[in-house]
Amino acid sequence: MAKQHRKQSIIKLSKTLIDQNYFQILDETYVQTEGLAMGAPTSSIFSELYLQFLENSTIYNILLNYHIKGYFRYVDDILIVYDEEKTNIDTLLDCFNNISPKLKFTIEKEMEHKINFLDITINRESNKMSIDIYRKPTYTDVIIPNVSRHPREHKMAAIHYLYNRGNTYQL
Repeated sequence: MAKQHRKQSIIKLSKTLIDQNYFQILDETYVQTEGLAMGAPTSSIFSELYLQFLENSTIYNILLNYHIKGYFRYVDDILIVYDEEKTNIDTLLDCFNNISPKLKFTIEKEMEHKINFLDITINRESNKMSIDIYRKPTYTDVIIPNVSRHPREHKMAAIHYLYNRGNTYQL
């Protein structure tokens, strides 16, 4: 009985959090009528839960039917590895876009044996792959100056990020 009560409480709490979709800009409060509120702490959690639900209930079967060799997702970026002789990627994209009318999937195809995924460029050469660091055209390489009045932990965040990045990508 306690397990069922806990389940109902979680559902009720989740519904309340999803339904209270309001946000504030310049002292004006707005109510968002569809989707999750941008910037709300719970929005990323509910989005991830929904995507995992779709992956386990629908996407998994699509991947099997289209003979997908690899599926890698980070937040809302997906990399799919497939054999062009077995898979029509445009038909696969149509299947993804028919999962839910509220979701819109787009595609970026490999160009000249290269594709960018997150912050790496994947190069395909014969039977091997290599990676390089990728920077979006909007990347500015600017960090918070030490003399600014930002909290120290904000200033150090960029330093920690770059340090960890350097240790992670041993090219």
